[in-house]
Amino acid sequence: MRRRHWTEISDEPWCPQGIRNAVTDYCRFVTELSGIYHAVAPLLLNALSRTGGRHVLDLGSGGGGPWLRLQPLLRKMGMDVTVCLSDHNPDVVAFERARRLSRNAIVYHALPVDAANVPGALPGFRTMFSAFHHLDVVQARAALADAVAHGEGIAVFEMGGQRSLLMLLAVLPVPVRVFLTVPFLRPFRWPTLLWTYPVPVLPIVLLLDSFVSILRMYNAEELRSLTTGLDSYVWSIGTVRGKPIPFPVLYLVGVPAN
Repeated sequence: MRRRHWTEISDEPWCPQGIRNAVTDYCRFVTELSGIYHAVAPLLLNALSRTGGRHVLDLGSGGGGPWLRLQPLLRKMGMDVTVCLSDHNPDVVAFERARRLSRNAIVYHALPVDAANVPGALPGFRTMFSAFHHLDVVQARAALADAVAHGEGIAVFEMGGQRSLLMLLAVLPVPVRVFLTVPFLRPFRWPTLLWTYPVPVLPIVLLLDSFVSILRMYNAEELRSLTTGLDSYVWSIGTVRGKPIPFPVLYLVGVPAN
């Protein structure tokens, strides 16, 4: 299935902030509940060990990503890391919740951060969870090159990891899941309830954006082509599956060769 960089509604500047926040809150809730990104902990442990890093800069963090559960997991595995959340449209309310619940093990940058042009004042091993597909080919290549230029390791993870009819069919129940899960989303926001029940726009937006997200995903071959010329780094590309939900996660990890 050919990759198509179509528009996701929640990415657009005209999308109401309340809908955009609800989309990222829902995505974070799903990743936390499923624990799907627990499967990448050994990959992160290895990459951080090779770079000597103990600080992570998470790019495209949305509503906070998987870090509230992933950071303690890494600690149990013997590596205590601090995490800085960032985004091109930072959700400070969600970020502050992560900081509070993690007791400052997770902090955040309140100003917009471009993954393809990260300020030098934000060091750290770079990660992106379910965010790399938001970048077009030029931006994605620039994000990897920027990490290389700053000498920072980088790890990109996408759950699902493939474009297929089966994946497209798997998102069809999303509207039902939205109706069931919205009361449990945190932080609590009145606009989320408004856009779900009285004005049921959020279930439609999440369904359409889920379809487009799958079509936007890079496959392993496309990820490898993005690393062409970045030969000062060692690049690892593959798929892992977690437990108890054996859902595939595609990864791209890059660390300095020396």
